Amino acid sequence: MSVQRAFLLVVTFMGTAAMPALAQDVVRPAGTAGSGGQSTVSIPDFSGIWSHPSFPGFEPPASGPGPVTNKSRRPQVNFDGRVLPAVNNVLVSNPAQLVGDYANPILKPHAAEAVKKKGEMELSGVVGPTPTIQCWPEPVPYIFNGIAVQLLQRRDKIIFLYPNDHQVRYVRMNAPHPAQITPSWYGDSVGHYEGDTLVIDTVGVKLGPFAMVDFYGTPYSPALHVVERYRLLDYEAAKEGLERDARENLRPARGADAGSAPDYSYRGKHLQLQFTVEDDGVFTMPWSATITYRRGGETWREVVCPENMQELVLAGRAAAVPTADKPDF
Repeated sequence: MSVQRAFLLVVTFMGTAAMPALAQDVVRPAGTAGSGGQSTVSIPDFSGIWSHPSFPGFEPPASGPGPVTNKSRRPQVNFDGRVLPAVNNVLVSNPAQLVGDYANPILKPHAAEAVKKKGEMELSGVVGPTPTIQCWPEPVPYIFNGIAVQLLQRRDKIIFLYPNDHQVRYVRMNAPHPAQITPSWYGDSVGHYEGDTLVIDTVGVKLGPFAMVDFYGTPYSPALHVVERYRLLDYEAAKEGLERDARENLRPARGADAGSAPDYSYRGKHLQLQFTVEDDGVFTMPWSATITYRRGGETWREVVCPENMQELVLAGRAAAVPTADKPDF
């Protein structure tokens, strides 16, 4: 495993810096939501810090087409608080070698070729570039791979904070997409409530040198369309998603930093994100995945991407870290 990938894992699972939880003046949404006359009482409170320190992050759906997964596997470390022996039969994604399954039927031929090419780089010992290790903004749905998320719920918008390099998304509530959308890194996101579910529709995600929806280099096109559905679940209802996560994603070991290791004994409300991805330019069909969050701790991780111009020195070239020719202030 390269030094650079090892560093990424240490940052993801352990972290080195923390800061106090961001102050929140939570305002429960008021008035109508969506097209119905939904009352304030029925709108759930999603605000706060939610933890999902699993790598690479996406939980394949219980059924139906799912995301590209890792062909390289290793034994799981932690199964919901039950520490597993070093040699066990729960084989999950190996974060030291991200080799996407390019035979996944959701991929059109050119997309499968892109995933295959990145996997071949990984197998040869070269770390394939991603937005994370290149210090670039992480688009939707790639950004869902983060170890945590904090929601700030307001009447007219919801703000999503992600610890990886201080990224922020804004979702306008009860508003349409504009007729002409200027592409942006996180796209144009609009939301509404459907009963106890927060639904977010995102289009207009900007293309860039590392335009991918996951760690395996799966590309996207200007046609990318992502729909997120967030719900609060009781522990018993969340268990199925937690177990799917534990059978696909590597978990932090017991004793890991409190900011990255969840409380596996937590039995309160969980937050589950179910998202669907459509892109006729890349995929043969829509596909879905989930992220099942536990309630996070009192501290908020500060994970800063080091602007190291030699990030990919093992690949024989410098990293494509964003730079400016002149100050922007």
